[in-house]
Amino acid sequence: MSHLWQKLTSLNFLRGENFGNSGDGHRNNSGNAPVLDPATTAWLETLTGRPCRRIMLYRTALTHRSVLHDLPQDSEHPESNQRLEFLGDAVLDLLISEHLFKMFPTSDEGHLSNNRSKIVNRKSLAAFALKLGLGEHLFIGDSADRQRIRTSESALADAFEAIIGAIYLDQGIAGAERFITNHVLARLDMNRVVEEEHNHKSRLIEFAQSHHLPAPAYCVVAEEGAEHEKTFTVEVSCKGVLLGRGRAARKKDAEQIAAREAMLLLETTNPFAPEQE
Repeated sequence: MSHLWQKLTSLNFLRGENFGNSGDGHRNNSGNAPVLDPATTAWLETLTGRPCRRIMLYRTALTHRSVLHDLPQDSEHPESNQRLEFLGDAVLDLLISEHLFKMFPTSDEGHLSNNRSKIVNRKSLAAFALKLGLGEHLFIGDSADRQRIRTSESALADAFEAIIGAIYLDQGIAGAERFITNHVLARLDMNRVVEEEHNHKSRLIEFAQSHHLPAPAYCVVAEEGAEHEKTFTVEVSCKGVLLGRGRAARKKDAEQIAAREAMLLLETTNPFAPEQE
């Protein structure tokens, strides 16, 4: 977890007065630059539970990069939400990691990491965003809006993380934690999240067969520790594509973890699917 904290503290200067600190939300917008309306501001304050003091941060969090492409050359070109997404991703990882660390004091790193990946993957974040109605408040370029980017899993997940980044800069780590507690953790069935499934390898084989792929191959890539307390790291691949990695005290358990990681990947970003524009 130290690297997550280092990532956050290295960005701590962003909380100074030079980042989107117009505060009152009034700017001299020309062209079609996005402007937060009162309804969106009220929606944000309902989500965060506090007044939005640095309102331009939230405008940035809701600005999809397609907006920049559609604005006239002589108009204001606001920043897209990509930098805030980067920050929000780190904040979310840290707070979810801390929650799991405290909730499961006997779980090893592999199980904690596996459970975290079930919560913060793109598909889950997009689902959280949909429940909040986030897509309705996104600033989207006209051309992208015609392509249904507003309901895109990727756009929703990115904006959800960007909102977390904005809350962190505006309200600090306590505000971000409050938001994540109310809109992520409160919506989870944690028992279901951590429930051990013993058929991951079977599911992966079924996936391979249904997509006319060769059987997944498992490989022990590392053995660590003394003979009586070894830890095995196993990778699973198909057609030369690495799909997942697992680490456990038994090879079979490491294979199951690798297979689950592979299924999470295949359910969100299938590397064997035909390329799409």
